[in-house]
Amino acid sequence: MHYVWRHRLWGSPSMATVDGRRVTVIDPGQPNNGSGPDFFNAKVKIGDEMWAGNVEIHVRASDWYRHGHHTDPAYDSVILHVVDADDAPVERPVSGGRIPQVRMPCVADFAARYARLVENASTELPCSAVLAGMSGLHLADWISSLVHERMIEKSERIAGLLKRFNGDWEETAYVTLARALGRGVNGQAMEQLALAAPLRFLRKHSDSTVALEAMLFGQAGMLEKDMQGDAYYTTLRREYGFYRAKFGLQQPRAIAWQTSGMRPQSFPHRRVALLAALISGGFSLVSRLLEAETPEEIARLFEAELSVYWQTRYTFGATPGRPGRALGRSALQSLVINVAAPLVYTYGCVVKTPEADAFQDRAMALLEQMPAEDNSIVGLFVKAGVVCRDALTSQALIQLRRAYCAPRKCLYCRIGHRLLSVHACRGEVKK
Repeated sequence: MHYVWRHRLWGSPSMATVDGRRVTVIDPGQPNNGSGPDFFNAKVKIGDEMWAGNVEIHVRASDWYRHGHHTDPAYDSVILHVVDADDAPVERPVSGGRIPQVRMPCVADFAARYARLVENASTELPCSAVLAGMSGLHLADWISSLVHERMIEKSERIAGLLKRFNGDWEETAYVTLARALGRGVNGQAMEQLALAAPLRFLRKHSDSTVALEAMLFGQAGMLEKDMQGDAYYTTLRREYGFYRAKFGLQQPRAIAWQTSGMRPQSFPHRRVALLAALISGGFSLVSRLLEAETPEEIARLFEAELSVYWQTRYTFGATPGRPGRALGRSALQSLVINVAAPLVYTYGCVVKTPEADAFQDRAMALLEQMPAEDNSIVGLFVKAGVVCRDALTSQALIQLRRAYCAPRKCLYCRIGHRLLSVHACRGEVKK
């Protein structure tokens, strides 16, 4: 009933109170997520009088008394009582006087339809039939909103890091990059590592691969064992002891690194080694990013050659194998999408210059120029008939899945709303 009232789904331009007065809803009001009436600041015309105040909704009118509203002063400002069953009149608790009451009978299967929609939303797409028939205009509008919503979420995370580092953009970019290198499963772990191994210390020894890897692998908790048969491991372990004392590094609690089900190329050891390689020779990602003009130029900023040891290994002590690239093409594209675009967008949000809006537009344009991501989430929507040609669309679909489908927030999704808004009420909502 809250949903029907909020979105004006009662199916009639006007309704009537139970005593026959015509009711026109000018503004249903704002939903109240706390205590007190269900909707604040509503405007309704009852008969010839305009009313402004709050609205309360109940399945049965008598719930007003069962819920104790008749003794709660917070409900004295209610101007309209919306019910399914009119089984009792209600009065204001302080000023007295009967509150106008209107019936809004929802169809019997409305809740059942909602339940069917959200029941498997976290694993399937129960709205796939609607998706296939949804107009391109409506879907494009929703896609646009979703991608901005996702970009804003990423921007808020980056802005939080920027505040933490007192406006240091490169330190912020370093932590953002580390998280993205974790590719979801190890994203949080990589961020923990970056926070525990500050860029300001790593920069002091950016000319030494051994120093960089010693600090990063040591802070990652990957140098704990005594591995006598691996000379390079032993060297890193010894060097880490020196740099730990020099910079007063505090090793974080055991970081939960994941390797189960992962391809060796994505093992955390290689990603830590890649982070060291990207810092080697100096780290100035943001300044270079703002100067780059094409997606290809930006992608090259993330290209780096692993140290000799890691070119043929996926973990310490392993038998050397065939040389492998540090990052494949899709991984490079992922960094452009998840690191470069959000950093440029946030720069436009934070830096107060005449070109600020241009940076935000540039970030969105970058997503439009990148190919769509190929993953299980995007595949789910493509199978349902959604055309996904670029990263802007794939980012929007990821946001839709994670922010709406998975938490079963179908009521807040425009697609779910389109499915549920048909035949919400039984006939005319009049007496």
